[in-house]
Amino acid sequence: MAFSRRLFAKALVGAGSIPLAGMALDAMRGAGDDAPSAGDRSASTAGRADVTSDSPGEPRNQPSSPADRTFSLGARRAGEGGTPLDSTTQYLYNRRYPAPELRVPAGDTIQVAVENDLPKGTGTTVHWHGVPVPNEMDGVPGVTQDPIPRGESMTYAYEASPPGTYMYHSHVAQQMDRSLFGPLVVEEEEPRLDYDREVVVFVDDYLAATPPTEENPDVPLYDGIVVNGRLPDDPQEVGVTAGERVRFRFINGASAGVFDLRLAGHTLKVTHADGRPVDPVQVDFLRFGSAERYDAVVEFDNPGAWELAATPVNAGDLGDPEWGRLVVDYEQSSASPQSPRGSPTRLDRSMLRAVERYGHVRGSPDREYGLTLSPGDDGAWLMGGQRYPDADPLSVSPGDHVRVTMRNESEMYHPMHLHGHFFKVGHAVRDTALVAPGQQVTFDVYADNPGEWFFHCHNQYHLASGMARVVSYDRQA
Repeated sequence: MAFSRRLFAKALVGAGSIPLAGMALDAMRGAGDDAPSAGDRSASTAGRADVTSDSPGEPRNQPSSPADRTFSLGARRAGEGGTPLDSTTQYLYNRRYPAPELRVPAGDTIQVAVENDLPKGTGTTVHWHGVPVPNEMDGVPGVTQDPIPRGESMTYAYEASPPGTYMYHSHVAQQMDRSLFGPLVVEEEEPRLDYDREVVVFVDDYLAATPPTEENPDVPLYDGIVVNGRLPDDPQEVGVTAGERVRFRFINGASAGVFDLRLAGHTLKVTHADGRPVDPVQVDFLRFGSAERYDAVVEFDNPGAWELAATPVNAGDLGDPEWGRLVVDYEQSSASPQSPRGSPTRLDRSMLRAVERYGHVRGSPDREYGLTLSPGDDGAWLMGGQRYPDADPLSVSPGDHVRVTMRNESEMYHPMHLHGHFFKVGHAVRDTALVAPGQQVTFDVYADNPGEWFFHCHNQYHLASGMARVVSYDRQA
């Protein structure tokens, strides 16, 4: 089925079309600062199982077997009692903020019935961020489906695989900034690490007002950084016991915020990046952009009360909101929570090394794309000098090894997300890569999931202003 990219542009900004801005795709030859060398295969990943498919010509299909797990999500405007933050401008799934956690064993078939009870004339979708679903289940209006009209429903069905920490959210206009999002956890049959229990930490830049939806919307001024649905003046408390090992699943659900995440008095043993396992690395804090996820195990060996702080790196772009926090309390300690301090060690991309070998991308690529990330005229944001939807697709063929180099020519962060695939960046396997101001990042991807796949900045306002492309498979099977 064909969908209108013009329709998608209207869904992004609420009304109107986005005009052409541009120059042709530029080919950046040469390695970026994360580009692997020809024949690269690190010692830490040699001989391990591939994370990619061996059948690149076969797209993932909707499951034919009955569902192992079924869920229902109702999208509606927040009302009295819908959220502790009391904002009727929010849209919520099942009247929860964040939405209910969906948790399912890896390999199970999942069905999610989504009902649209939003205001009149408001369509919606659900995107399963990070999960390589069948193309028609990906939830991108104008690319993989039409929006679900008000008063109607759609059932999404796919195999929940591979295991990892993911999220789900609307992909229509600024509905993610209205709080249509939630955590999605696909559980391992046998976890690779030892821990006693889990805590999901969902971070958001909270906006009480209606998000701007006009063409060329600026990033709004946020009211605060929220952790697990709580503003900084009323943080959630998590009780722990000395000697306990807790696996935290950190999810950045923000529409624009980039955060430094640090737990006072403790270090983080990072074990997963975007759901994919990495060799454990011990750090004091990590930085993550919109829709990035990290898992980390903390051994609680320092009694007291401690803050887990989510500090916005790009606070000036967000209106300088107060940072988010969660309080970790040893057995109801009477101590006042202590904030992070000192000169810590931050997680760097170069520290991450995948446990699973990402196959089929050694040697020279079959195709290369070089994309500048830059501001354009009249508030536009461009990829390779072009503004979506008036932008050339990035063509690939099943089985291609594709190399993409992104160069950030702006003063803002760009968390770049590719739908339907994992990619290799440095020595890690990810689905989202944060490109800092002035930075160049290269990733390699194996084209193993035919279809039309969105590739975009996950800052919702950069996306609404055109920072997106479609990765389009030719010679489809």
